[in-house]
Amino acid sequence: MIGKGFVRMATILVAALALWLAPLSSATAFTPKEQYNLSLVVGPQFDWGRGAQMFADLVEEKTDGRIKIKLFYGGQLFKGEQTSEFQLMARGAIDFAWGSTINWSPVLPELNVFSLPFFVRDYERLDKLENSEVGERLFELMEQKGVKPLAWAENGFRQLTNSERQVTAPGDVSGLKIRVVGSPIFVDIYRELGADPVSMNWGDAVTAFSQGVVDGQENPAGVLVPVKIWEHHQYATMWNYLVDPVVVGVSMRLWKQFPADIQEAIREAAVESARWEKAMARRGLDDGWARQTLREDFNTDLEFSDYRAYLREQGMDVTVLNASQRRQFRQALQPVYDKWVPKIGEDLVNQARDVMER
Repeated sequence: MIGKGFVRMATILVAALALWLAPLSSATAFTPKEQYNLSLVVGPQFDWGRGAQMFADLVEEKTDGRIKIKLFYGGQLFKGEQTSEFQLMARGAIDFAWGSTINWSPVLPELNVFSLPFFVRDYERLDKLENSEVGERLFELMEQKGVKPLAWAENGFRQLTNSERQVTAPGDVSGLKIRVVGSPIFVDIYRELGADPVSMNWGDAVTAFSQGVVDGQENPAGVLVPVKIWEHHQYATMWNYLVDPVVVGVSMRLWKQFPADIQEAIREAAVESARWEKAMARRGLDDGWARQTLREDFNTDLEFSDYRAYLREQGMDVTVLNASQRRQFRQALQPVYDKWVPKIGEDLVNQARDVMER
């Protein structure tokens, strides 16, 4: 008869062997799809789109070709309904996305902390916010809702353009028909300024500009140049009234299927491509970090290196608001804070304010 000691030793050895083989069997059991999809609202000519393409290329390179990602531009995967992107990714219908916090805010109202007007005033404060406990909390909330965030990328600070007049004070906005994204806080901001906000997708907006249906729009500089906004609007107001971070994300359902080595490769690709894309979005608009990073770290050959200067070269009347002018707008928009801070969470807003002023 086999002794109890031998049986106990054999059981221990089998258990140890199973533990040793588990990572190997897990890795070998994983079979990637032939192709994964990636959603984004813009086209390939935008910094945002180019950053997403860099991400896909880096993922394929870092996974030795195992993970191939195809980009679907212009909202193809959510059929023009920008605010449905997050839910589709949480359900697994979308694999990856470079998604705007604005478009994801209907699911996560806390993301509207970036959309409070004149709250995040510059890149230094934005970086502090994203890299703080506030940024970590927002990432945790995304995970709880079914999306794994990998890195912060950027669409940029949003600026105002229109075909009627230069805007330097709150009263100048009154009466203008302004195209805005489909997020309620944007509608509230422009109504409070006396404008007529019109919510529409970008493809419809360009036609509306040509037909004179709307007078203006608001978007970051990285959007204004590719769409040649000077063909529709003469006046640009650079006021940094709110910022539009982009999150590099993946469906949590999909993320859990990836072995650890693939997860790490994807994460590295996200961080690297997001850093390049941020520099592209900021060139000529920050303290010089963007152009230095593009030149020294990425050896990027730029068509132009300053967004404001480029818009002026195209014949636009570009005005950069000073701190005093921006305070006037902030004061005029206090009712927006009164309405939206409770929705975002007063504790989160106060924490964000503390972080940015450190």
